[in-house]
Amino acid sequence: MRFGIIGSGSWATALAKILTDTGHSINWWIRNESIIRHLESRRHNPQYLSSVYFDTAKLKLSTNLPEVIRDSSCLIVAFPSAYIEKIFEELPADVFQNKQVLSAVKGILPGKNLLLNEYLKNRFQIGLDRYFTLMGPCHAEEIAAEKLSYLTFSGVNETSTGELASNFSTDYLNTITNTDLYGVQYAAVLKNIYALGAGMAHGLEYGDNFLSVFIANCADEMAGFLHKAGIRHIEVGIHDREALHPAKKSANYAASVYLGDLLVTCYSLFSRNRNFGNMIGKGYSVNAAKLELNMVAEGYNGSSCIYHINRLLKADMPIAETVYRILWENVNVRQGFKQMESLLV
Repeated sequence: MRFGIIGSGSWATALAKILTDTGHSINWWIRNESIIRHLESRRHNPQYLSSVYFDTAKLKLSTNLPEVIRDSSCLIVAFPSAYIEKIFEELPADVFQNKQVLSAVKGILPGKNLLLNEYLKNRFQIGLDRYFTLMGPCHAEEIAAEKLSYLTFSGVNETSTGELASNFSTDYLNTITNTDLYGVQYAAVLKNIYALGAGMAHGLEYGDNFLSVFIANCADEMAGFLHKAGIRHIEVGIHDREALHPAKKSANYAASVYLGDLLVTCYSLFSRNRNFGNMIGKGYSVNAAKLELNMVAEGYNGSSCIYHINRLLKADMPIAETVYRILWENVNVRQGFKQMESLLV
């Protein structure tokens, strides 16, 4: 299998490291020619994870996206959801014919409020049988440091999903598979929104006691949304079938890709969403926080997308709605949290 990576940020760079560590040669689309020249001459990405050095013999670097897609059998989409339409807009409708797509995107297309698989179906006729997701909890910085991490791969077919996941297994990375394509994508969006809220709480100088209550309520709110969205069989403490491995339980809502990713995104200092929210809590404007962060916080657009999606689903989501109103309707952050306090259990 020949992988093509689309994107050059920290997560794309971490995935390039994983695949080259497992012996793969990869095609890598990078928009900026200067980054390509730096990788070719200095063997590392000058902007992200600069401590990671590559065997350049395993890298085919290009600014030509159609060429990278043509020469790859599986395309990994690893850039923020807000840029997807712009980057893909000039591609022909049949460009992904007979290709697999592995999404490492943890967001929803703003404006259209679509998950990536829904956009790809509409634009390129990619069915769910050729679409897979790759989700955390997994910070790129810890991949760079080779600290043990876990990735969950999701697809409608367990066998093909397992075969895909096997290409990413290393001494520092364990892989898990499940079939919950929609649930893992929505959970990835929601955990970023809640991490923004956790950051706001930190910026407002709430303590650990409040934060633990806040995140516990976020977990419950997330589960309620997933149920309203039609996701089933994820109850904590209930395992709906025998696991493929006799000593291993089947995944439920307490699994790493749901609750685990929520926890690390809310607590970790590597979390850009938490850091963005922290600045809002300290009094930064949204625009000032964007400039200071200098990276995309997926939860910002995600909060608007989920708010509008939930107008149809009607899940009870006071926390996510408070984050949305602070970011998009100029509700004062301290007043928003003060109103939320009495709603937490």
